[in-house]
Amino acid sequence: MDSEQKPPKLYLHPRREPFEHGLLPIPKLIFTDGLQSLSHIKSAILSSSPNHRVNSETLARLLQIPLDHSRLLIETISVVLHHHSDPLLKATSPQEIDEAGVNVFDLLLFLYIQNYKRLLPKGHKDSAAVADVWPSTSAFDGFLSVLSPLQLVRSNSRRFMPSQADEEVHQLSYLHKHIGNILSLLADSVEGEGDKEGEGEGEGEGDESMVLSVDKFEHLGFLIYFGDKGSQRFPLSQNTPFFANSDPDMPASPVPAPQVLDWLLENISSAQEHISERMSTKENGPSSSSDQDVAMADAATSSAKPSSSLRGPSLIEGISKSSCVKHTSDIKGTSVKVVNCHESVIYILAPVKYATVYGCSDATIVLGAVGKAVRVEHCERVHLISTAKRICIANCRECVFFLGVNQKPLIVGDNHKLQVAPYNTFYPQLEEHMNQVGIDPNLNNWNKLVTLGVVDPHDSLSHPAGGSDTQSESATCLDPDHYTNFVIPSWVASEQAGSTKDNPFPLPDSYLASQQKNHKSLEEVKQLLRDTELDETQKRELSGALHSCFKDWLFASGNVRQLYYLPGE
Repeated sequence: MDSEQKPPKLYLHPRREPFEHGLLPIPKLIFTDGLQSLSHIKSAILSSSPNHRVNSETLARLLQIPLDHSRLLIETISVVLHHHSDPLLKATSPQEIDEAGVNVFDLLLFLYIQNYKRLLPKGHKDSAAVADVWPSTSAFDGFLSVLSPLQLVRSNSRRFMPSQADEEVHQLSYLHKHIGNILSLLADSVEGEGDKEGEGEGEGEGDESMVLSVDKFEHLGFLIYFGDKGSQRFPLSQNTPFFANSDPDMPASPVPAPQVLDWLLENISSAQEHISERMSTKENGPSSSSDQDVAMADAATSSAKPSSSLRGPSLIEGISKSSCVKHTSDIKGTSVKVVNCHESVIYILAPVKYATVYGCSDATIVLGAVGKAVRVEHCERVHLISTAKRICIANCRECVFFLGVNQKPLIVGDNHKLQVAPYNTFYPQLEEHMNQVGIDPNLNNWNKLVTLGVVDPHDSLSHPAGGSDTQSESATCLDPDHYTNFVIPSWVASEQAGSTKDNPFPLPDSYLASQQKNHKSLEEVKQLLRDTELDETQKRELSGALHSCFKDWLFASGNVRQLYYLPGE
């Protein structure tokens, strides 16, 4: 038996983060002439900035967008960056973020993929444009105007939902089509001036005068990486034949851009074939329970166990009229997805980088500490409780968000009757988890909402960049009199000891006063009951009335969901 085994082949993969958390519905960020406009922006920044970084004020002027939008753009880049040592990741306050600025090459890649549209305008017939739209058939296409998210789920819309493998295939196809233009934005002329980019879409792909240095090549790590299930991500250049084993003190010589392009196209095609083979195998036989690319639509309620891959997100799907508890030891990888959960309570008491909540209804979802970004989409009557660096809410109805967030919440799409409130719970390890992922409890922008995009009331599926003058609906602040603490049961939160004894986020005065008032009223009622002399019949009548009122309150407030996890006999 051969004692030496070949290491598994590493395939190229798209980074999910910029595609899932990095798209902004700002029309001026979507360039119809792509390469030409971005080349001019590149030249303008490089000619005026010796350190290749740009702040929000300069960016607002170059892109002709409001200053608030340019700050939002930089904040968004900060949560999807791949460079762990980038100065932007160390910045916390708006002033520090602006002082750090963003690297011009990360900015160019971010702006380029803004044309990766996730939604398809109704009646669109341009096949070339449709090829870049994801998903090409949306779960909500043709239904959104007449059905709620809950009705959509009950009408078997799950079969339209893309699997994680489907998403990866589409992202690879997008990269295969556009990688030549992307390389042109990173490449330099042979003279090193970096100002001889192609003038239009597709130009530069065969330009022999362009070369790519190892440091510029590493910026592609914003969009792609090499790895496989259970493997770590390595520097992109170390997996190439032309930059591998390059000494940082004596970097390899720049490589002709066409050579790099050929190598990338070959690896993208190889990755596409590999995924197709895996998907074909699953269709023709049982799939492994450890495969992270299990189709969302195929996972049953009993398969809510998170996937075991370090590459893909842990998936919690299909919980119905029940509860689900996940601790740090249950979460594999750095991201989690909660999909199609209804009339349930989901506790994810763990530190993660990214979280997505999709297609849930009548549920309470507690996310422990999310260091990068949360995205909540197509949900109805959901109570979401989360600490996070950032949250984006899209196409939701009658939801309440109890937030401890460092950046301003972003609200996009077709939303109705949303409410926001300060964070309202804790568990023993919360502050430890927040420290691990870098969330500052002294900075909570829960009510500083940013609403983007416009909605066409006559279109069941509006374009993400907007197509009419109807502004997206924002959210209102929850009435302080309706604010209550959410108690995580001890049997749910007792995985291990922790130091957190209370809500780590200071409450605004109005909510704190309401909380103190409610506490005082409760103590007064308790004292009144203790001081009142009742015979046995009166005690039974009072007990029955209290139980009836409590039951009514449980159902009216949605807190009845917490009872789903009470242990049985």
